[in-house]
Amino acid sequence: MNNRSGSTLLNRLQGEIMTTKPIKPVHPRPDTAWVRIPDGTKVKHRHEGHIGFIDGLTEIVSGPNRNPDGKTQYRMNIGAPDRQLVTESDLSILIDDEDLVIMLRQKAPYRRAVTQSLHSVLAPDRFVKLD
Repeated sequence: MNNRSGSTLLNRLQGEIMTTKPIKPVHPRPDTAWVRIPDGTKVKHRHEGHIGFIDGLTEIVSGPNRNPDGKTQYRMNIGAPDRQLVTESDLSILIDDEDLVIMLRQKAPYRRAVTQSLHSVLAPDRFVKLD
C-alpha cells in the first residue's frame, strides 16, 4: 500500500480490490473573489430594515445560508446586546454624502479604499445613502 499524496491505494475488502484516490473537499466557488465586509462597516438588512454594523464573522456548521466563502455569516450588531447573523446577500452597505462607506472610527482614506474594494464585488444597488 502506498501512502504518498495523489497515489492510488489498493484495499482488499472481502476478496474485492477497490481503488481509491485522495478526496479534495468541495467548496463553493464564486464567480469573483470574495471581499469581506470589514468590522465596523455600517449596514442595513435588506429585508428586515435593521440598521447596525458588522461585528465579525461566525462560522456556521450547518444550514443553507452562508457568505460566498461557503462557511460563514456576518454578525450584525443592531444594538447592545443584540446581534443578528446575516449573509452578505441580505445586507446593504450604508454610504455618506460623499458616497463613502460609513464605518466606525475610520478616516476617509481608509473608508475610500474599503468603498472601492466593496464596489469591485457588489452591485451598485447594494450601496444605500443613510437617511
